[in-house]
This record gives sequence, C-alpha cells and structure tokens, in this order.
Amino acid sequence: MVAMVEEELHMDAVEVEEDHADAVEEEQQPGSAEEERHTDEAEQEDNPKSTAVRRRRTPRTARELFDVLPPLPGFRVEVIEGKLIVSPMGSPEHTWLAADLHDALLPLRRQRGWRGAPGGPGICIEEPRDLLSPDYVLTSPDCPRWGNELLSSGVIMAAEVVSPSSVRDDREEKVRLYAQGMVQVYLLIDQIAKCPSVTVYSAIEDDVYRTIDSVPMGKELFLPDPINFELHTSIFMQ
Repeated sequence: MVAMVEEELHMDAVEVEEDHADAVEEEQQPGSAEEERHTDEAEQEDNPKSTAVRRRRTPRTARELFDVLPPLPGFRVEVIEGKLIVSPMGSPEHTWLAADLHDALLPLRRQRGWRGAPGGPGICIEEPRDLLSPDYVLTSPDCPRWGNELLSSGVIMAAEVVSPSSVRDDREEKVRLYAQGMVQVYLLIDQIAKCPSVTVYSAIEDDVYRTIDSVPMGKELFLPDPINFELHTSIFMQ
C-alpha cells in the first residue's frame, strides 16, 4: 500500500487559538470588555510574542507536511515530485540486498574513508527540496546536510532495490531526481524484472545521467568514477 498526498493541499485557513480565560473574563465583566480589548491589542502591538492570540500556519506543500509529521515506525516516507509517499518498509530479503552491497563495498570504504548505510539516511534533493530515502547511500563523512538529511550534491552513490510498490519511482522518477540533485552515481538493483538486472547511471550532464550500463544479475558491473570498483552482482542472487 502506498499513500500519496498531492503538493497543493488547498488549506488556506489559518488556525487561531483564543485565550479561553480572556473570553470568560469578558463575559463576567461586560462593562469593561471594550476597555480590556483595547488594552490587549496595545499589549500585543508592544509584545509581538504575546500568547493571547496564537496563529499556526497550515502546511501547504507535501514537503511542509513531511516536516511536521511525527515519526512513522515501520514506514518509509518520501517527498517525490510534489507528492508525499508513505509506503511499508521492504521485506527482509529487500533489506538484505542493501546489506550485501554494504558488505561488498567494505574494502573500498576503508580505503577511501567513506561511509555507507543500508536504509538511509535520507537525501534532500536541493533544488525542489524533495526527500528520497534510498535503500543504500555511499558518501564521505563531511557530506553537507539539511538538518539530518544529506544534501544530494555531496552524495557519492545512492542505490535502490526495486520492489513491487516502488517500480515506477525507482526505475523512472528517482533516475531524474538523483541526476537533478547531482548524486554522482545511481545504482538500480532490479530483481523483480522479467530478466533480473543491475544498472548503474553516471556522468551527469544538464541534469541527466548520460552513461547507463546494465548487466544481467550475476555478472560483474563496473561502478564508474568516482567509485571505480568492480561489483560482483552475484551477491544479489538469493
């Protein structure tokens, strides 16, 4: 199940909370209500932080809605091209594939001093501020951040394992977004395709990956610059 919320939420109303005690007091002293109202208005002008009237802005975009959401354990939450997408976490097999990639890159990570993580952290695509939660991310320790999210232009590689609920996102939309965000290499592990394969996208030009290399799952795949690593995709065969 995947839930989506469109970017334009059409929520123009602003919530206003009134101080209940003031309202009760005015009812009890009708003769002084007008005088007190003017006094309160003057105090609010002098003190913009007054809590007599508190206004809270309703989220107007999918990204703003994500920013105020509480944690949703057991779900992956992403903002993709103006939609808030909530999907269940992958199966154990799905997670193990990302962990196998992490293990395969251990010699490279140690040599370069890079960091890798199955299941995150999230990547903020800098221009639209979309949020993607890759199945695996490879980066340097000093990658710039937006809060707890990695800024996309500092990410070395993002990898996605295709699942039935993420076919279009992983094969199409994330290809565009990772390129737009200048993620240097995008690795697509597609075990549910008619012919299971592993594809690497690289060489960004005009916000598009210009080099695409794909091999049947089980064959060796070269991960290009700046990684320069021969990946044995047989590790993904379960």
